[in-house]
Amino acid sequence: MKLLSASTLLLLASLFMACAPQSDSPAKIRVLLDTDANNELDDQHAIAYLLLSGDVFATDGITVNRTFGGGDISKQAEEAERIVRLCNLHPQIPVYAGANGSFEEIVPHVTETDFDGAAAVNFIIEKAHESASSKLILVPVGKLTNIALALAKDPSIAEKVRILWLGSNYPDPGEYNQENDEPALNSILDTDVPFEIALVRYDKPSGTAAVLATLAEMEQNMPGAGPRIAAPVVGRHGGEFTSFGDYSLNLFRNIELYGDPPARALFDMAAVAIVKNPAWATAVTIPAPTLVNGQWQERPDNPRKIILWENFDRDAILADFFATMRNYVPVK
Repeated sequence: MKLLSASTLLLLASLFMACAPQSDSPAKIRVLLDTDANNELDDQHAIAYLLLSGDVFATDGITVNRTFGGGDISKQAEEAERIVRLCNLHPQIPVYAGANGSFEEIVPHVTETDFDGAAAVNFIIEKAHESASSKLILVPVGKLTNIALALAKDPSIAEKVRILWLGSNYPDPGEYNQENDEPALNSILDTDVPFEIALVRYDKPSGTAAVLATLAEMEQNMPGAGPRIAAPVVGRHGGEFTSFGDYSLNLFRNIELYGDPPARALFDMAAVAIVKNPAWATAVTIPAPTLVNGQWQERPDNPRKIILWENFDRDAILADFFATMRNYVPVK
């Protein structure tokens, strides 16, 4: 993969901002992000990208879930709230705690007054039912538990939402988000709801794994980026921060980087990017498959179709991300 220089990225960024929708554009895209925010570092960049793209997006809150890494639901919520604060949007944008457990453990209890993940599940349902001219776009970038539970509790929201999930190495097996709750994925694959997958595809150029940000690019573009807040936020790795850009660098400096030059994939941020501009990836429609013992099983005669997103435009996505961080518009 050919990486662009910092100067070229900045030039691309200015061009993309010149073409970006203005504040008097048609209705904003309604998005609800569902994240395991404390697991990696891509979730944090997805949250900031969403919250600081207020010229394009509208959102009323963020939901969180627990995956294998990053601690329990309280740790996931804590990290998500940290990013909301660094975007100077606390308490306007609340964070709702979702599932600690799995779909199969929780789904028998969704009709009860309280259950594991109730705050997030009920918020998803509430937002789906709000009157609007367009569907609510659910962007889960961790396991699919909260989304599957919301559909199980209130099947009527299926016609009011569109799901774009970051996950899967399809057609190959495996992938972190998928393995965290395969029954939740199968439940959605068998539900009549618009479902799209922004594929990960580790070590392949066709997935979000190829949307790599180098440490050099982050050091060039992120210092001080985003709003400057008055009360410092203590970071996950210690230290105090008054901008998301500075915290972003801290995250990059406290995680293992790969390749030459050293880089890390911003998987989740790429999923938000293609909601913002679908031209930054390629969509393919297929009959919905299913997972059997962790392996994909094709169902070529399945009338239900899903959309796969692949071949992400890494340079365009990063250029817009950097431009957004420098010329941010907070969501309202």
